[in-house]
Amino acid sequence: MNGPAMPAVPPPVPVQPMPPQPQGNAVRIANAVRDSAMNEVRKAVVGQDEALELMLCGLLAGGHVLLEGVPGVAKTLMARALARAISAEFKRIQFTPDLMPADILGTSIFDLKSQSFVLVRGPIFTDLLLTDEINRAPAKTQSALLEAMQERSVSLEGRLITLSPLFTVFATQNPVESEGTYPLPEAQLDRFLFKIEVAYPSEQEEDAILASVHRGFDAGDIGRAGVTAATTKEQVMAARGALHEVTVEPPVLSYIRRLVGATRISPRIRLGAGPRASVHLLLAAKALAALRGRSFVTPDDVRYLAGPVLKHRLLLSPDAELDGATPGDVLREVVSAVEVPR
Repeated sequence: MNGPAMPAVPPPVPVQPMPPQPQGNAVRIANAVRDSAMNEVRKAVVGQDEALELMLCGLLAGGHVLLEGVPGVAKTLMARALARAISAEFKRIQFTPDLMPADILGTSIFDLKSQSFVLVRGPIFTDLLLTDEINRAPAKTQSALLEAMQERSVSLEGRLITLSPLFTVFATQNPVESEGTYPLPEAQLDRFLFKIEVAYPSEQEEDAILASVHRGFDAGDIGRAGVTAATTKEQVMAARGALHEVTVEPPVLSYIRRLVGATRISPRIRLGAGPRASVHLLLAAKALAALRGRSFVTPDDVRYLAGPVLKHRLLLSPDAELDGATPGDVLREVVSAVEVPR
């Protein structure tokens, strides 16, 4: 399967087995959301199951997701289909070098009828916002998202306006083309819960894509593919609110802290992950455990999510860059060196 999981590392020593536990609200609702949403999205998207699971994990954990992949690997399609599957309002912004902050947030216009200024809200006022090719816009436009991503509110025309409680940004970017792009600043990268690397489909999956298009599938009309609202955004919010039921034992909490802390002391990393990364890794691990039918987090959950949560937050040392290492390579070394709870 394709997906953003880190390359295999030696299997961890298992933690002390926990006694069987009854499924609480978090597990029950998360399972229902996962099964219904993924079944609907699969009507339009072939493969990419791991990426889809991480996108759902981000929704449940209350975080934003950066999707990185070459053009044509269904990044936009996945976000659109997922929004329809959970009955969420969806809006898309194509980022370009001439895009202005007002194009995202909105602005006041003069209404001739009322002889007064009226606030016209921008596309940021939605449940799921797709910012396509986010690195195409300059820093002043990218920064228009910072407050919204952190506070789920917007300061506009001297007013503080609250966004949807489900408000989530799915941003896409092309990792190959650099002409006419503006790298995201570290402060904005740190606000993304995940960076998901969307890979090429397998040969079998690409055969299925071609067969689907041959039968008349149109990615611009997912309704014809049969994608319908299978669950509600209220159920997603209910699952998010019930994540406190998911147990995290002290050794696993310590493991999260030590993993993130190890990125700060590695000589091959110039800037390690901050406390927000620790919080994101904890919340994501709880969401993943619930999605997979467990009411407790294991070290395997933490190790699986270390790549998507941490890689985009690291700045490598000059020596590591000269060696041709990538953040994924260095993070793999760090994860392997941290002792796993017994």
